[in-house]
Amino acid sequence: MNLHEFYIGKAFDAYEYFGAHITKDGVLFRVYAPCAEKIELIGEFNDWDGSEDEMIQDAQSGVFECVQEDAEPGMMYKYRIYQKDGIVLDRFDPYSFGSQVRPDTASIIVDLDQYHFSDSVWIKKRCKNYDLPVNIYEVHAGSWRKNEADEENGWYHYNELARQLIPYIKEMGYTHVEFLPLTEHPADCSWGYQASGYFCPTSRYGTAGELMEMVDLFHKEGIGVIMDFVPVHFISDTYALNKFDGTALYEYADEDKGYSEWGTCNFNYYRGEVRSFLQSSANFWMEKFHFDGIRMDAISNAIYWQGDSSKGINEGALDFIKCMNSGLQKLHPSVMLIAEDSTNFPKVTAPVEYDGLGFDYKWDMGWMNDTLDYFKIHPYDRKFHYHKLSFSMMYFYNEHYLLPFSHDEVVHGKATILQKMWGEYDLKFQQAKTLYTYMYTHPGKKLNFMGNEIGQFREWDEEKECDWMLLDYPKHQDFHRFIKDLNQIYINEPAFFNGDYNSANFRWIEVEAVEERVYIYERMCGEDHFIIVLNMSDEQYNDFEFGYDHYAVLHEVLSGERKEYGGYFDGSKADILAELTGYKWWKRKFKITIPALAAIIYKVEFLPEPKEIPLPMLDEASLDIDRKRFRTEHEIRAEHEN
Repeated sequence: MNLHEFYIGKAFDAYEYFGAHITKDGVLFRVYAPCAEKIELIGEFNDWDGSEDEMIQDAQSGVFECVQEDAEPGMMYKYRIYQKDGIVLDRFDPYSFGSQVRPDTASIIVDLDQYHFSDSVWIKKRCKNYDLPVNIYEVHAGSWRKNEADEENGWYHYNELARQLIPYIKEMGYTHVEFLPLTEHPADCSWGYQASGYFCPTSRYGTAGELMEMVDLFHKEGIGVIMDFVPVHFISDTYALNKFDGTALYEYADEDKGYSEWGTCNFNYYRGEVRSFLQSSANFWMEKFHFDGIRMDAISNAIYWQGDSSKGINEGALDFIKCMNSGLQKLHPSVMLIAEDSTNFPKVTAPVEYDGLGFDYKWDMGWMNDTLDYFKIHPYDRKFHYHKLSFSMMYFYNEHYLLPFSHDEVVHGKATILQKMWGEYDLKFQQAKTLYTYMYTHPGKKLNFMGNEIGQFREWDEEKECDWMLLDYPKHQDFHRFIKDLNQIYINEPAFFNGDYNSANFRWIEVEAVEERVYIYERMCGEDHFIIVLNMSDEQYNDFEFGYDHYAVLHEVLSGERKEYGGYFDGSKADILAELTGYKWWKRKFKITIPALAAIIYKVEFLPEPKEIPLPMLDEASLDIDRKRFRTEHEIRAEHEN
């Protein structure tokens, strides 16, 4: 590491310099604490007595170091920091690669070079996936399934969890798994969002080597791995970063800016050392653990002071984000950088060189909130909020959006996705299938939190595993099967992912049927076209007409209201031929039956345009018979002429 670059906030490899590193002479320890009066290294190797292991500062660099000959991998250690105000505190190493299981707080010496990845083929072909399917299964590692028989806290080790998750993810049709933060954190209830160790995998689920093995196992099966990363705030506990050397080293000295709404400390982006710390951490997870994506939490709280736009833009934070993302894009051009940002700040996913923030994707929080709010409304009243559902396409092409139904939507009294649906038990399943059809056919990449796919009614609790016993009940079985089949359509049909961010690949066909509360739109990629019909009313429409500009046949691909998915609709699944007469300004029209509260996906098959031959030569009965055989108008007329 170049020390000057560290000071000015340009370093991305600070973890190679600071922390505990194994050398031929012992373990070399380095820590940055420029305002400390004195620092002693304490640990198992010296019986926690640092009197013989005082760390030496190189001139006025702020860097203290020492070599401990008796230290070995697996041993615990801390830094005993003597502050200038006379207070002495034992501190966790900010650059530690390992730690004790909470509530204990010692750092652990780790050799990161012991595990050897075998995923070179995966890494070589990896890309940003702009024109590929991205279907993310969001997981909390400690509660997807519980290991209560063998482990006191019920946690599986990283590699054990992978062996269970992989077949499930493949079966369900997800392309990526995204883990809630795996950086070390003291409180289970924070889910990792209040971190203490930014270079340290949480010891709850095993060692750094086991985490590496987990990522490697996913890659062998063609599954990408994304990790949640929290570059905005950190825990206020005194054993970690808070006033690390007795002064506000990582946080703002001003308490109005120093603390977040969660009671944590906000990172001070105006200090070069803090920037280097954070962007080195992001690089660390990609470089050492081969993560395929980083989802950065609470970016709105970085863009604006305290996340409040009325308090103004935090220019230091913007500079940091641009510097970090620009550097990561160069170091890891195939890794996805994803922003969780609820603001309308412009150019979040534009490259830094074009005055953007440099993310690849941004969570579409507006789409998520509008959509879930709409589905809570009584079907009759939805006509008064009709364009709440279509509004997302007014701004969609401003950013590279990802559509999330995340953990945040199923906790803290918000109710689960299924509970949010209007109506009683059966109606909730009915609408949830329509909700997910809308989500998976809407442009944008996808994310779904664990438990959503089984129709969970209980809000997520980090201490309990998903309610897998629900799959013993027919309604949940049907819903689970529907999500699986919908996922398969999404990942296998290019019209739903290739050209996601090209406005030519989406169009509204019907977006003014306010009284009927019906929406119809088309997704396309080359010759592949699909038409999606949404009926948000509680009335079934027979012979519903909508226009089209090609002579074509519609083949039903999926409808949640079919009996195989627990629905009630048993109508004909026969293909639908375009009518030969015009409809409004369209050349052709279709007549379809739409069950109440239902969604239908149709694949479009284009037919040769018929020659202009006068219609009177054919009687309507003949045309009706021939329509059912799906012959072209040209063939029908030729036969009658002969």
